[in-house]
Amino acid sequence: MEFLKLVRRRSFLSEVVYTILNIAFAIALVVVIRYTESIPLALGLVLISKWRVLAVRVRYWFVNIRSNLVDIIVSVSVVLHLYTIDTANIEDYKKLILLGIATALYVVWLLIIKPRSKRSYVAAQAGIAIILGTAALYTISFSWPASVVVIGMWLIGYSTANHILNTYDDETHPLFLSLAWSTVFAEIGWVAYHWTIAYSLPVVTSLLVPQVAIIALLLGFVAYKAYDSFYHHQKIRTSDIVLPLLFTLSVITILVFVFNRVGTAI
Repeated sequence: MEFLKLVRRRSFLSEVVYTILNIAFAIALVVVIRYTESIPLALGLVLISKWRVLAVRVRYWFVNIRSNLVDIIVSVSVVLHLYTIDTANIEDYKKLILLGIATALYVVWLLIIKPRSKRSYVAAQAGIAIILGTAALYTISFSWPASVVVIGMWLIGYSTANHILNTYDDETHPLFLSLAWSTVFAEIGWVAYHWTIAYSLPVVTSLLVPQVAIIALLLGFVAYKAYDSFYHHQKIRTSDIVLPLLFTLSVITILVFVFNRVGTAI
């Protein structure tokens, strides 16, 4: 009994330390961005926080990096969004409120969403990486070469597809499907590079949400539902895909033909 009590006590202390360290890390990112406005320094903190990825033999580095790509994309995107908020042309009190909200959401990611391995949580992780990663990429890449943006979208597509597919007991399709989906994302990235529309947030009009981030998330959702249906029934059932498909087509149609009139080209 004494041993079990000791194990529970150590487990509780480990959880407390884990929670405190993650909260401190999220706050440290905000402090660095707020007081230094240094993206490289904040990204350095992110890389340091991923030290366990490389704390193995070299031959396992690629596997570890690939399995952590979604988390890395989310963390890098958070840094870029924090910087965008901090340098936005808005009142200082609004900046502090937005930075506080962004920090709280990142803590939720670190403590609640990221550690979960249930398929629904994994799908949510991939969706968050898509919308945050794509939005961050198109927010900062207006002066970059098209090839860099396309590679960035390819990486987002590959990592998120691979992240979800690895939750299924399918040993033959994951690599092929991940590469196929990354190609789709790369094509979306190329088109969006030449025709990018962004929407202002309701309260803070100087902060923009790129249209391509919303479209990429919706297409990813349809692809996930289609594969899930195929995996369980050896075919894509209409009943499983029709509502997600209709919803996605409806939203994309509204975005392209209606909201483009109120959007901002970036």
